Amino acid sequence: MQKKSYLKEISISSTQQRFGTTKVKKDVEKIQSWLTLFAMQIPNAGTATGIDGDFGPATEKAVMNFQTAIGERPTGIVDAHLFAQLTAPLKNAFEAPITGNNVRELVVNTAKNHAKYNPFELIIRNQSNSGPWVRAYMDGNEGTYWYWCMGFAQTIIDQAASIVGKNFKTLMPLSYSCDTIGTTGLQKKILTRYQTARTNPSLIQPGDLFLLQKSTYDWYHTGIVISVQGDTIETIEGNTNADGSSNGNAVLNRIRNFKQSKIDFFSIESLV
Repeated sequence: MQKKSYLKEISISSTQQRFGTTKVKKDVEKIQSWLTLFAMQIPNAGTATGIDGDFGPATEKAVMNFQTAIGERPTGIVDAHLFAQLTAPLKNAFEAPITGNNVRELVVNTAKNHAKYNPFELIIRNQSNSGPWVRAYMDGNEGTYWYWCMGFAQTIIDQAASIVGKNFKTLMPLSYSCDTIGTTGLQKKILTRYQTARTNPSLIQPGDLFLLQKSTYDWYHTGIVISVQGDTIETIEGNTNADGSSNGNAVLNRIRNFKQSKIDFFSIESLV
């Protein structure tokens, strides 16, 4: 893979605890982030806590509650073993074996695997678009203005292409901008405009990127095409929500009507 920032999210420099002598603020923030993400999946676990890098009594109690939830002795201490338990969803999203008969199937199956682990952003220091999932997709970047839909989509294509020894950068440049990728598609003549897609849906293939068009040369949201059925596409997309926002907070499996929306399609055929 070209995009390997996720590796920084699944390790800490040393054991962290309330009265420890090796407390590292960044490590504590990671722990607090994963405790909060766990609470989103199991709201009654009692692991939601502030994300401020301070390993105080609240963080200690949240750690103990997490340990209890997974059947371990509640010590309140986070060593490498416990941190691996906290970060297992991200590690599995990036490292679980993916199979497929071709790159398109690999892209679809990789996207499905990520969605299974419920990637979700956090608000840290009053900044949305933050947290370990966002940093993993955005090469370490995070914050309110770091929209991460393209970072997610490129991560999926990168991961899938690398399985068969291909480099996604031969298809598109590393970028977080929908405009950059849309323009690349036009230059390479691999972007199907929405008018054409509406009349010839066979041009839309699983594994391609969809690009929501604001105007002719302006795109504002993207994701992975999973399937095409009638007038609709099934997608997996990041930085969205149930309403289909381009600045939501999660990776979701959605349905979009491409005959009612201005959706262009970027083909990954050259990787297949």
